[in-house]
Amino acid sequence: MESEEKKRAVVLLSGGMDSATAAAIAKHDGWTLEALAVDYGQRARAELDSARQVAGALGAASFRTVSVDLRALGGSALTDDIDVPKDRSHELIGRGIPVTYVPARNTVFLALALAAAETCDAGAVVLGVNALDYSGYPDCRPEFLKAFARVAATGTKQGAEGKPVQILAPLLEMSKADIARRGCELGVPFHHTLSCYDPLECEDRWLHCGRCDACRLRSKGFREAGVEDPAPTLRPEP
Repeated sequence: MESEEKKRAVVLLSGGMDSATAAAIAKHDGWTLEALAVDYGQRARAELDSARQVAGALGAASFRTVSVDLRALGGSALTDDIDVPKDRSHELIGRGIPVTYVPARNTVFLALALAAAETCDAGAVVLGVNALDYSGYPDCRPEFLKAFARVAATGTKQGAEGKPVQILAPLLEMSKADIARRGCELGVPFHHTLSCYDPLECEDRWLHCGRCDACRLRSKGFREAGVEDPAPTLRPEP
């Protein structure tokens, strides 16, 4: 039987539906969750609160926020003064790399999570990327994850000692509908999640805009899964 330490996993939580579902799957598979959120200078600051709420609802053993200022580098609609695309068709969303791509973001996130895994003797890093219903991000592809797994195996103390940290992406081959269904089966607190690139504050809560790429993919997933999205949206997609 594997030791408790070997079953400890650092899970990257963004506050969105994908990372929340990935965390729930890891928990279901027997991993003790050490939740990690990254404050990278994102415009949607509310997602950090969502990540904390998701971690609490899933019973994570810990929750930490690490800060790294990617806004200082810019180059993305999520970190710079660039308009977030709205009302794009699903065909257009899946074509090319959009301005919401944050340069090297997942590389930075995985490096931080790998460092966290070594400091708490975790056996895995879990993240919620998926390669089917995604917005053309190159750092959500299987090739990227395989390459980073080699980094984990060759560039860390744990790797040098023959027990490299695993890079787990349980949603990689799942559609957004699959993610919505599986999340509901596992009791993911979707009402706490925030997927929107440009959320709007209304009184004491944040609303999905319903128009950005992330909102449209999320809406499509719940609709195709035949499940109602419990998170509030300013303008639900018809």
